Amino acid sequence: MADSKREIERKYEATDATRLPDLGRVAGVGSVAREGAMELDAVYYDTEDLRLAAAGITLRRRTGGADAGWHLKLPVAEGVRDEIRAPLGEHVPDRLAALIRSRVLDAPVVPVVRLVSVRDVHVLLAGDGTPLAELSVDEVLAERLHGGHRTAAWTEIEAELADEGDPAFLDTVGRALEEAGIRPSTAPSKLARALAETGPAPERDAPARPHTAGDHVLRYVHRQAEAIVALDPAVRRGLPDSVHKMRVATRRLRSALRTYRRVLDREATRPLGAELKWLAGELGIARDREVLDARLSARLDELPRTMVIGPARARLRLRSAAEHDDARGRTTAALDSARYLDLLRALEALLAAPPLLPGAAVAPGDELARAVRKDHKRLAGRVARALELPPGPDRDAALHSARKAAKRARYAAEAARPALGRPARKAAKRLKAVQSLLGDHQDGVVARETLRALAVQAHAAGEPSFTWGLVYGREEAAAAATERELPGVWHRAHRARIRRAPGG
Repeated sequence: MADSKREIERKYEATDATRLPDLGRVAGVGSVAREGAMELDAVYYDTEDLRLAAAGITLRRRTGGADAGWHLKLPVAEGVRDEIRAPLGEHVPDRLAALIRSRVLDAPVVPVVRLVSVRDVHVLLAGDGTPLAELSVDEVLAERLHGGHRTAAWTEIEAELADEGDPAFLDTVGRALEEAGIRPSTAPSKLARALAETGPAPERDAPARPHTAGDHVLRYVHRQAEAIVALDPAVRRGLPDSVHKMRVATRRLRSALRTYRRVLDREATRPLGAELKWLAGELGIARDREVLDARLSARLDELPRTMVIGPARARLRLRSAAEHDDARGRTTAALDSARYLDLLRALEALLAAPPLLPGAAVAPGDELARAVRKDHKRLAGRVARALELPPGPDRDAALHSARKAAKRARYAAEAARPALGRPARKAAKRLKAVQSLLGDHQDGVVARETLRALAVQAHAAGEPSFTWGLVYGREEAAAAATERELPGVWHRAHRARIRRAPGG
C-alpha cells in the first residue's frame, strides 16, 4: 500500500572543510538530537531519454534508513515535493507506475543512476521536544548506470521541515547556515546533480520568444497539453480541484484547435479534438457531481431547521457517496485506458510536427484578433437568440448553448492575451463573467432535475417531499434572477470586444 507525505526542504553546498554552526543556537530550537550516521543506497529509474528528470520527477528504490522502499517524488513548487512511498520490491509498484504513465507512456523505465550516501542526521527540536526540522550532512557517491559510465562525489547539507512544521523555520535555519558561510545548492535535487556531473542531463530549453501567430498558438497548445500530463497524477490521487483543472486544460486545448483553424489545419486536428471532447466528458462526470453536491448541500444549509422535514440530509449524503465512488472509478478507468494513452501520444505528435497553415506565419495581432472577434460574434448570436425566447426549457437550452460559446470566446481571448495585451485581457475578464453567470444558470437547471428525482424517491419511500419542493422553488427563483442579470453582464462584455488588431 502506498502512502504519501509533503516534503519541504532546502539544499546547501558543503565541502570536507564545512563546519555546521551551533544548531542549538538557531532561533526556536530548544535542543538537537543527533541520530548518527547511516548508509543509504538508492537506484533511480527513468526512461532512456530521461522524461521524468526533465519534468522534475524522481523515482527511486532505496535501501537503508527508516523509510526503505520505493519513493516517487512529484514537484509541487520550488523546494516542495509530494513523496509517495511503496514497500520494497524488485519491480516498480503498480501504483507508482500508474502515477508516471502520462509521462513515460510506453517507454520502459530503467536504472539510470545509483546514489550511495552516508547521512549524518541532526533533528532540531522545540523546547517541548516537538520536531521542527531534520538537518543532514550527506556524503554522496553517484554512479551513472545508463547513458554514461562516469561517477561523481560531493557533500551537501539538506534541511527538511518536520511534518506540520512552519516553512518560515527553514528560512531561520538557512540564515544560520549562510552566516556560517554555507551557500544554497544550485542543483534542485541529488538526481539532477548526479545527471549533470556524470553524463548527458535532460535538456530544458527555454521557449523562444513568440513572433508569429503560429508561435503564440503553439505555445498556448503546449501549455495546455503539459497541464493535462502534469495533472494526471493528482487526478489519480484524488487531490482537491485536480479533476476540474485537468478538465479545463482539456477544454482550453480543444477550443484552441477549433478557434485557430487558420493557424493549425483543422482537418488534421479534428480527430484529436474529438478525443479531447471524450476526455473532458469523462472528467466532467466527477466534476459535475462535485458541483451539484456542493450546491444542494448549500441550499439545504440556507433553510431554517423547521423547513428541513424528514431525512433530507441523509438521503442527499447517501446519493452523493454512491455517485462519488462511481464517478471516481470511471475517471480512473478512463486514465488507465488505451484510448487515453493514444490521446497523449497524439498530443506529442502534434507538438513535434504541428500541421501549420499559412495563417501561422502572419503577425499575431492580425490573425489572433480576427479569430477572437469571430468567436465573440458567434457568442453574440447565441445570447441574442436566448434572450428572445420566453422562460422555459427552450430558453434553458439556448442559454446552455450560449454558455459553451462564452467559454470558447473567453479561451480564445486568453490564448491571444500575450500577443494582444490589455484588450484581450479585458475581453477575457468580461467573457468570464458571462460564462460564470450562464454556468450558474445551467447548474441550476441540473439541480432542479435532480431535486425532482429526489422528491420522487422520497415520496416512494414514504418520506416527506416538502423540503425538496421548497429547494426547487428557490432554484427557480435563482434562475429567474440570473436571466434578469444577463443583459447587463452581456452588454459589458460586448463593449469590451476586440474591434480590431492593436495598431491596425
